[in-house]
Amino acid sequence: MEFITAIGRPEAIKTDAIVVGVHADGELTPTAKALDAACNGALKAATKSGDMTGKRGALLPLLGLTGISAPRVLLAGLGSKDDFNERAFNDAVRCSVKAFNGAAKSVTVAALDWQVKNRDAEWQACSLAIAARETTFRTDELKSKRDPEITGAGSVGLLLKTRNAAAERGLRYGDAISNGMEMTKRLGNLPPNICTPSFLADESRKMAKKWKLDVEVLETKQLEALKMGSFLSVAKGSAQPPRLIVLKYNGAPKSSKAAPVVMVGKGITFDSGGISIKPGASMDEMKFDMCGAASVLGTMRALVELNLKINVVGVIAACENMPSGAAVKPGDIVTSMSGQTIEILNTDAEGRLILCDALTYAERFKPSAVVNIATLTGACVVALGGVNSGLFSNNDALANELLAASRDAGDPAWRMPLDDDYQEQLKSNFADMANIGTPGAGAVIAACFLARFTKAYAWAHLDIAGTAWKGGAAKGATGRPVPLLAQFLINRAAR
Repeated sequence: MEFITAIGRPEAIKTDAIVVGVHADGELTPTAKALDAACNGALKAATKSGDMTGKRGALLPLLGLTGISAPRVLLAGLGSKDDFNERAFNDAVRCSVKAFNGAAKSVTVAALDWQVKNRDAEWQACSLAIAARETTFRTDELKSKRDPEITGAGSVGLLLKTRNAAAERGLRYGDAISNGMEMTKRLGNLPPNICTPSFLADESRKMAKKWKLDVEVLETKQLEALKMGSFLSVAKGSAQPPRLIVLKYNGAPKSSKAAPVVMVGKGITFDSGGISIKPGASMDEMKFDMCGAASVLGTMRALVELNLKINVVGVIAACENMPSGAAVKPGDIVTSMSGQTIEILNTDAEGRLILCDALTYAERFKPSAVVNIATLTGACVVALGGVNSGLFSNNDALANELLAASRDAGDPAWRMPLDDDYQEQLKSNFADMANIGTPGAGAVIAACFLARFTKAYAWAHLDIAGTAWKGGAAKGATGRPVPLLAQFLINRAAR
């Protein structure tokens, strides 16, 4: 799907279909009014007759209107003006782009008329691109007989009266972010017998070759040399060897010597829980436990397309968490790369065990900031559901940057506490810390564990257990938090 700008009078635009909005009271948006004047009141007649109510989600195609170049005009119901929000905007785009079922190869949308409070043309254009691309994403890659082809528009145009730099920039951002989200979703949806740690390493190498990134893949002997005892303990029960993947994007001018942002992703390609095995119901969804890693790769994919003037390092700790005779056991004590010892009370609290060594490794890059992304705790799902990602940070300025980016991107996050008082729950009689605490505040305790390994730099942790994928009939990876991370880097590069 290609995204373009269509500049000119709406009635004169050369396109297979043009989409304009109608609010719930029958009020036409400005572009709809212009088309109505050009075709002698046909649009207003449709609202007066009741054929188009303006109710949210309602669609009415009008064909062959006199005075309009486009052979199709689609009236899209936007609902109440007062209640028209980000979700309503995205829903209207998705419905409109799908409405023609392939009959219109080029669709032009007058989305700048669809006013969302506190949102500008850049946001509207970016959101248009992301929402439109969602309509063509496929999950049938491994089916022997693929689902019927999703016939969408070949190109989606944003209608502009004159050149609009913000809108053009937004389209470019949205296209790049969509590419990153699609990569993240595809990796997340792949089954764990295909998407192994070695597969993620191979995908990273392909990405580095295509986009001219620096890549390094550390294997077991190198991890042993680094004394990553915590990371390696999780991998012991699996026949699949672990991988630490490092991707580097150097976009800042060399003369600036800019310190990089480091993104650290949790890449548990399957999480059985280990010896502390999970219940069987829905265990298949534990293939999504590498969505933190997938979001790092997806964000890097968007980053290189945007050609941002910033340095970024992606670090992915990838392994499986499986039970076997060699697996780590409850009660085992391991030594992390930092030298701190950890009593493992529950082998299903493994994400923090691989991340702590990856976070220690991140110190060598002398980062300006480190953000780790992980489907870390079911407790975060209980606290925030599937709406907000949990945000924890040891640095208020970094936390505020990420929260601002989450609002800009429409990919919400909520800051959670990281008070020192919670650290008491990680006390161990036999090691420097335990890997779980007493019941209660599970997402906070996990973040407090990670905080012990991040004192050398500004750090934030995104717990995406509730936002990275959906279960049930809608099962699949969501591509979050790629929009948040991409916007965070866009904002940083603009400084």
